Amino acid sequence: MFGKSNGNASDSTRDSSSALEVKRSTVGHSAAPEATSSISSGLSIVGKIVGQGRLGIFGNVEGEVHASTVQIGDGAQVVGDIVAEELTISGRVKGTIHANRVKLTSTAVVDGDIYHRSLAIEENAQFEGMSKRQENAIDTLSRVPAKRSQAQAINVNRQDNGA
Repeated sequence: MFGKSNGNASDSTRDSSSALEVKRSTVGHSAAPEATSSISSGLSIVGKIVGQGRLGIFGNVEGEVHASTVQIGDGAQVVGDIVAEELTISGRVKGTIHANRVKLTSTAVVDGDIYHRSLAIEENAQFEGMSKRQENAIDTLSRVPAKRSQAQAINVNRQDNGA
C-alpha cells in the first residue's frame, strides 16, 4: 500500500535487517536522542520554554527556560528563571539559575542567584548575585513546589469544612 511490493525475498530481508539494526542501536537507551532547538538572533519569545533536549538561545526570551542543556549566545538575552542540567552563558541573564553545571564565558552578564553543583567563571564575565553550591540543584528545586502545593490543598479544604 505504501511502498513497492514485488514479492522479492531480498526486499523483505533488507527491511527486516534494517528494523533489527534500529532495535540494536536503541537497546540500552531509555529515551530518544536529544533534540536540538534554537532561538535565532532575530527572534523574541515571551512565555515558558520547556524541553528535554538541547536549547540554543541567540535571541531574546522573557520567561522561564527548562531544558537539559542550554546555551545562551553572545548578544542573547534571557529575563526569567533557568533550569538546566548544563548551562553555558555568553549573553545576558536576569533571573534565578538552577543548574548542575554552569559556565559563564568572558562576555556573560548575569544578574541573579545561581544554584549549582559546579560553577566556572571566565575572566571579564560579570556576575551580580549569590552563588550557592548544591549537590543536585535541579532535584532540590523539583521537590520544593510539590510540598507547597500539598500544604495549599490542605489549607483550602480546612477553610471549606469550617465555613
